[in-house]
Amino acid sequence: MATTTPTRGTQGSPPSRRRAPKPMTPGRQAWRSRLWRFDDKASPYAYIAPFFLVFGAFGLYPLVYTGWIALHKVEMTGLDQMEWVGWENFSTILQDSEFWTAVTNTFVIGVISTVPQLMVALGLAHLLNYKLRASTFWRTVILTPYATSVASAALVFALVFRADGGLLNWVLGFFGFGETNWVNGHWTSNIAIAVIVIWRWTGYNTLIYLAAMQAVPSDLYEAASLDGASRWQQFRNVTIPALRPTILFTIVISTIGSMQLFGEPLLLEGGTNGAQGGTEHQYETLSIYLYNYGWNLGHLGTAAAVAWAMLVLLLLIAAINWLIGRLGRKTAA
Repeated sequence: MATTTPTRGTQGSPPSRRRAPKPMTPGRQAWRSRLWRFDDKASPYAYIAPFFLVFGAFGLYPLVYTGWIALHKVEMTGLDQMEWVGWENFSTILQDSEFWTAVTNTFVIGVISTVPQLMVALGLAHLLNYKLRASTFWRTVILTPYATSVASAALVFALVFRADGGLLNWVLGFFGFGETNWVNGHWTSNIAIAVIVIWRWTGYNTLIYLAAMQAVPSDLYEAASLDGASRWQQFRNVTIPALRPTILFTIVISTIGSMQLFGEPLLLEGGTNGAQGGTEHQYETLSIYLYNYGWNLGHLGTAAAVAWAMLVLLLLIAAINWLIGRLGRKTAA
């Protein structure tokens, strides 16, 4: 006679005993409500707190401390001896003709490197935006100069622009032109540094423009094509207006980069001349000027004043770019 084994949950088995949850008291409920509200308000601040801690330690504090040093006389040989001089360091650099030479060189190099760089980057991005074979390969090739170190690029171009036996002079001589002393000339040295900057940063800006172009809705191009617009008209009337915020961003970033030019002019000629921006300071930038005061002469207070002058110039340029962008948006609206 077959028997069945009783299983859990069949009739006759003891019912499971589960404790009913205790009713929450009004005090406990109010405490949990306050805890939930605190968590809802405090959690976002806890998430962003690491950024502000790092920024405060490595960004804000050095900036404020540099401003404090700029108001003192501090020498490299006596860092623990600070003498209050007020605005004397700022007055020193503003009355120094070499400072204004460095400002002029920085502005000239920034213009002749930024404008061609962004125009070439915009054209390359427009070409890469179409379907090409091995598009990933071409994007990698364009970005390769950006991955090259400043020292390597500057040393290679220093050989290219050499007055005796340089590659560029050899090419010019092949076409019947005379040799040019690129480093000792004012405009030629600035052009040489601008070429290095253009070579390094064009690919970076190209990929930024390419990403912005791929975000433009294709419906706009289809509508323009149905209206009979050519590719150039589509580029001018559809692509450029859509890229206006991105173009403004790259202008600001390129401006900041031009204000911080240091490795390119330092290594273009090398040695003592490179550290002084040339024999006649013909390619001395603000970063080289700061380097001379801080490390060659050892006047840290004056060097800190130069750093704050560079910050003020950057803020002025950023404000001008913001006003231009705002006027452009109003005009487009």
